[in-house]
Amino acid sequence: MSDPTIQVLPKGPYLVAGRVSLLDASGNKIEAGEKIALCRCGASTNKPFCDGTHTKVGFDAAAAAVPGSAE
Repeated sequence: MSDPTIQVLPKGPYLVAGRVSLLDASGNKIEAGEKIALCRCGASTNKPFCDGTHTKVGFDAAAAAVPGSAE
């Protein structure tokens, strides 16, 4: 099996492919398959998963990382 990958979809979620452990803020495991879409817009009603709300709220994130923007 290949290493997990995270792909940033344009104007959409993070697409995670491969075997990963997804934990909530308390460290509890969240059951997920080997391909999941994680919310990036903050408006999903099914967080941390994407429910497609980004298309309704006009989410438009940067297409690429912005140098020097990391904390």
